[in-house]
Amino acid sequence: MKQSPLTNILFKIFASGFYRAHAGILAVGFFVLFGMVEPGQLFNYHKTLMLTLVSSPLMMFAVFTAWLIYSIKTWHYVVGQIAAVNQHFLFYSSNAFTNSRQFNSWFYLQLVLLLPISVYGVLAAGVGLTHHYYTIPLAIIGYLFMLSALSAMLYRGTINKLVDGNTQSWMLTFSSKWHKPWFSLFIYHVFDQHKITWLITKGLSYLLISGFFLLFADVAHDIRVAGIALLAVVIAHVKLIFEERSFEEKWLGFSRNLPYSRAKLFAGLAGVYLIIMLPEAIWLFGRFNPLAAVGLLLTGISMALLFHCILYYIGLDMERYMLWIFFLFVIFFWLILFKLLWILVIVDFVVSFGVFWRWYYRPRIVADQGN
Repeated sequence: MKQSPLTNILFKIFASGFYRAHAGILAVGFFVLFGMVEPGQLFNYHKTLMLTLVSSPLMMFAVFTAWLIYSIKTWHYVVGQIAAVNQHFLFYSSNAFTNSRQFNSWFYLQLVLLLPISVYGVLAAGVGLTHHYYTIPLAIIGYLFMLSALSAMLYRGTINKLVDGNTQSWMLTFSSKWHKPWFSLFIYHVFDQHKITWLITKGLSYLLISGFFLLFADVAHDIRVAGIALLAVVIAHVKLIFEERSFEEKWLGFSRNLPYSRAKLFAGLAGVYLIIMLPEAIWLFGRFNPLAAVGLLLTGISMALLFHCILYYIGLDMERYMLWIFFLFVIFFWLILFKLLWILVIVDFVVSFGVFWRWYYRPRIVADQGN
């Protein structure tokens, strides 16, 4: 089938650039999956791994989270490249196509970017179907399709607002006379510049929560199920968390000269993530008793704060950040599994505040968004 000119140019600009930029980490991942296993055991090893994936909801959740982290990395790269000055011509050329044609081209691009995970996922689904597992294999196909569709919506929305004669959105116009506390500035920035990212994040949160409770319907009232679902939701917010830190470094650097205590600034950060996670908070209080809901909400906010504060330490380096997120995900997952939610909350708040106190007044250089 003949590809559209837009699809071809997107492949040349974004797909080839992404794989060149990340060849090293992809090679390491390939070595871990295939190079560390003896050739004679390779087939049986991966068959066992795939059967575990398609038969275990916990394994599926862990793999889906890893795929989400990889997808966030592709979002960061593509959106960063779209924002580059030398790519602005895409605004004019892509608008020559209908919205559906644009969506299709971005969808095909994301399929190519997801090849390292989608090929393995489709093979695992096929192995599962041949062994009469149906729910998780279909969930794998649906999840990969969902990631590609949400990515296409994000990219299309980003490129279409790249050049806009309207310099102020309706949100800022409507709220121009409102009193805006210091901590709320990023919230206004999200609804002004990152509406699509916010909507996709919330849509992904809804799908993760619904899917996870559907899979674990028989133990849906177990606090660990909600805790792990909430961990997945916070992981889905990683892109917004990174944008918050970027916004702070790029536009609010002067705040270090203002007479705000670090305790007040840290409390403001907690307020930001409380507001961002309001939809999830409403769901928690609607499903669980007040004490459990408060504990789960604090868990989510504390994890988001820690994900934010480690950026003070490592800087705005998405590559390193994704490695830290994966490392912390593994730790949080096991703590939740052993019902250590309150310990997790305390440790997260203490470590977050410690890192914030130590590194807030040591500004980092904003990394190139294309990296």
